[in-house]
Amino acid sequence: MAQAETAPAQNGGILGWVERTGNKLPDPVFIFFYLIIALVVVSIISAMAGVSALHPTEVDQSTGAAMQIDAVSLLSAENIQRLWVEMPKTFTHFHPLGYVLVVMLGAGVAERSGFFAAGMASAVKSAPKALLTPVVALVAMLGNHAADAGYVVLIPLAGILFAAAGRHPLAGIAAAFAGVSGGFSANISPGQLDALLFGITEEAVGASALDPVWTANIAGNWYFISAMTLVFLPIIWFVTDKIIEPRLGTWTGGASAAAGGEDLSPDPAGETGPLAAKGLRHAGLAALLVVGLWALMVFAPGTPLIDEAACEAVPASDCSIHAQLRPFYQSLVAAFFLLFLLTGWAYGRATGAIKSHRDLVDMMAESMKDMGYYLVLAFAAAHFVAMFGWSNLGLITAVHGAAGIESTGLPLPLVLGLMVLFTALLNLFVGSASAKWALLAPILVPMLMLLGISPEGATAAYRVGDSATNIITPLMVYFPLILVFAQRWKKDFGLGSLTAMMLPYSVWLLVSGTILIVLWFYLGIPLGPDAPVGYTMPGATA
Repeated sequence: MAQAETAPAQNGGILGWVERTGNKLPDPVFIFFYLIIALVVVSIISAMAGVSALHPTEVDQSTGAAMQIDAVSLLSAENIQRLWVEMPKTFTHFHPLGYVLVVMLGAGVAERSGFFAAGMASAVKSAPKALLTPVVALVAMLGNHAADAGYVVLIPLAGILFAAAGRHPLAGIAAAFAGVSGGFSANISPGQLDALLFGITEEAVGASALDPVWTANIAGNWYFISAMTLVFLPIIWFVTDKIIEPRLGTWTGGASAAAGGEDLSPDPAGETGPLAAKGLRHAGLAALLVVGLWALMVFAPGTPLIDEAACEAVPASDCSIHAQLRPFYQSLVAAFFLLFLLTGWAYGRATGAIKSHRDLVDMMAESMKDMGYYLVLAFAAAHFVAMFGWSNLGLITAVHGAAGIESTGLPLPLVLGLMVLFTALLNLFVGSASAKWALLAPILVPMLMLLGISPEGATAAYRVGDSATNIITPLMVYFPLILVFAQRWKKDFGLGSLTAMMLPYSVWLLVSGTILIVLWFYLGIPLGPDAPVGYTMPGATA
């Protein structure tokens, strides 16, 4: 694969300021450590000043009044002991850790066996020319489950396919980039991102102690992210065909340029012939096996994924099928692990990428090696979230923040819209989705719960803002790679050119996503199975 020379781009204006400011920020791991130091100082000052709030659900049995929550110094003897004694527990009990590692064990096999790459390549190569843009955008959004493969495989492949169709290859790269990164949260099924975000949400709810029985449901945003896919698809199609491609002008390289040329990106999908087709058929059978197994465990009588006793102590009129299906929702993390593992294994066996069980184990081990940085980040984030809870500052801030928002009289959907815009702005400086949500969730989730917005609703609003500005910040880890892909087709294509090309997508996705989340909450549509938009805390006090 030929490499184009990349000259460092000098940007002025707001984009240059974003790049310079963001580059000065420390690594997210150290951001959390610095925040922990600041949290310790604030906790000491707050405890000395007697900062407090009234607990919204718990009652003092001696007085009958709402229980008072006082700020606690993190340098108290109890908290110092807890920090050192419970350090292994604090880390290993961090909910996102288990969710993500389990899913990635399977996804690593699907990616390294070539299944993800071949599946995406097959989908876009068979697309009719008239539907090339929407097919590329749709496969890009669905490719979020494939993690790195969406960037490394689909985006350069989209440029080749557009050139072969006589269209500008940069338009193909833009459409694929907008789908993979701008539509990062959109999909038709939950996946790795859901496991990651809802793990952090569950940790935030647990640290607040507002609802001890609330547990994360990986399908809690299923309906909403499916709707995002339906909304984002025509938007990416429109922006590509009506705004971006006309600005790029007519492609003069011709269809033959896609087949060769020293500076052009070759087809990154190594196996796209009969062998890959055989592998995809085998993977499809493996997927049907997993779906059939889970259907059997749900619909067959006396199966383990139905809690038939959930409604025994509840009047029939108040019983919900979702209460009985709770074990099924909680099993979806394991379901995706098995789905990715078996489809990747079936594809690899058919194509020869997996020759023995040792290859399978090696692929799973390699996927865990790739999670090394995430483990370090999770260690820092876990202690930040836990210490926030120990100090009581998270709940105190949430109570006073909720009261402050209520005093403004702003409608709740508008509050969510402002949260989306704030997240989108923060995304320009901190690219990691998990780092941002671990930073925001301890305050935003309990605060929105007090305002009557469910934890699933807070997570959905965050997802809209997190993905929309991915494609215009130079701090996004794949931004330089996309620039290299573009420069293989246009030598003088710089950082400013890429940002300007992606800016219309970002604006349209942010506006449409914000409108979608606001309308969703006005209409009160469930965000997923057993995931309402509203929330009422159990035993709430006046």
